[in-house]
Amino acid sequence: MKKLIKKRVIIPVFALVFIIVGSSFKSDFFEIAKQIEIFTTLFKELNMNYVDETNPAELMDTAIKSMLEGLDPYTRFLNEQDVEAYKISNAGEYSGIGAIVRAYEDKLVIVEPYKNNPADKAGLKAGDEIIKIGDIGVKDFKDNATELLKGANNTSVTVTYNRQGETKTTTITREAIEVDAVPYYKMINEQTGYIVLAKFNQKASEQTKAALIDLKNKGAQKIILDLRGNPGGLLSEAINVTNLFVPKGELIVTTKSKVKKFNSEYKTRNAPVDTEIPLVVLVNGSSASASEIVSGGLQDLDRAVVIGARSFGKGLVQRPLKLTYGTQLKVTISRYYTPSGRCIQSLDYWNRDAAGHAVKTTDIHDFKTRNGRKVQDGGGVLPDVEITALKTNTLTTALLRENAIFDYATDFYYKNTIADVASFEFSDAHFEAFKNYIKSSGFTFETATEKALNRAMTLNDTDLLDTQVQEKYRELLAEINTKKITGLDKSKKEIKKQLEDEIITRYFYSQGLYDYYLTHDDAILTATELLNDAAKYKSILK
Repeated sequence: MKKLIKKRVIIPVFALVFIIVGSSFKSDFFEIAKQIEIFTTLFKELNMNYVDETNPAELMDTAIKSMLEGLDPYTRFLNEQDVEAYKISNAGEYSGIGAIVRAYEDKLVIVEPYKNNPADKAGLKAGDEIIKIGDIGVKDFKDNATELLKGANNTSVTVTYNRQGETKTTTITREAIEVDAVPYYKMINEQTGYIVLAKFNQKASEQTKAALIDLKNKGAQKIILDLRGNPGGLLSEAINVTNLFVPKGELIVTTKSKVKKFNSEYKTRNAPVDTEIPLVVLVNGSSASASEIVSGGLQDLDRAVVIGARSFGKGLVQRPLKLTYGTQLKVTISRYYTPSGRCIQSLDYWNRDAAGHAVKTTDIHDFKTRNGRKVQDGGGVLPDVEITALKTNTLTTALLRENAIFDYATDFYYKNTIADVASFEFSDAHFEAFKNYIKSSGFTFETATEKALNRAMTLNDTDLLDTQVQEKYRELLAEINTKKITGLDKSKKEIKKQLEDEIITRYFYSQGLYDYYLTHDDAILTATELLNDAAKYKSILK
């Protein structure tokens, strides 16, 4: 009798679960179908009845992008041109002018011409503002005007640009451009090799391996791997780069998703190059995604000492999903976790502040490396040894975001001569000139305190505050604004580092900047000193 009762109880429970799951699925499916039908009807009626001629493709592009803006910044719709650009970025090869270009609504700005590449040969410099490509004005071109600079090998394109208030024209002959994942490697001294890994395209592990082997053949017994400024790229290449220093079969990344098929464990699959060589990895606030997989993985496995500043904090994984007509949806499918189990995602895109910005993760947990050292999740890879000059704050971030440092470097380039990179020094006099430049440039940014005060001043209950209190608010805002310029002195070391990097690149390209780093960069000097002290190096890892 008892067995019979158990069966009667269990069967309805399973039936209930099935009904709930089935009902949930049908409910979601109905809701999706309903919304699609509403949108389709609206889109048709809008295009048929709107008073002026509409562009259906532009309207749809705007609608899709607006919908995705509510998610994270990495989930993006890729049209046919975007898909091609995405492939080129991963391949590290394309045909064009050979320059980093920043797009604005009315102009394109040359950020950096690659040495001896077409843009450089044609005389373009960082800071040049391209306003016309062939017969097409940049401000009149609806799509991304950088596409106009691309083209087949040996074809020419004429560009009109502004430089220091003067309009100039030049003709560029396009060439096949190879974007190296490892743009620089060299022996720092008789025993220490230095490798710059700038991006995780399809060449990353192959070029890093070649550089590592070459340096070892030249006598390297210690290695510094520089991931500063590396925005990431291919997950597979991050695994393979880590694999150069750890054994086959080592777990590097775990991905977790609501979709079961995207839950995966990624282990090293190849024979390593060297599992014993002392290793330092350099990171900063611009080291993201795949860079954090490598640095976080090597840190968790106690295989390397990480030096620099806290990394960016991107712990989300994207995958391109094919749509119709050659388009794709690059969608965030999972979060990734380092060997210790931590996710280093910094921002929570599901929770936003009053201004609609994603809030910083505050739920921090402790984890243990293989040797038992404490590490934490919730916001990038925190270095074992921090370098002050590599840290950023609200002010330095604003200076970079508003291109104040970039613009000053452009101004500096046309007013100063530097004979050779070894003798360059950004002096106190230069820094004072920078401060004066900022004062006269109209540079401004709003601090978190100012945002809160301004919001308080505009709330509906301001009529409850007497005039004296409101005046105090205004005085406080004015004082904060005044302190911003004096804040330049407090952040002098960090700002000076950014200025030096930008200015040296103007005169001597990236190659010259890396040469300068070998004898002047705080992170490299600290790493070299640590690697020369075997006992201290081992004590950090234990």
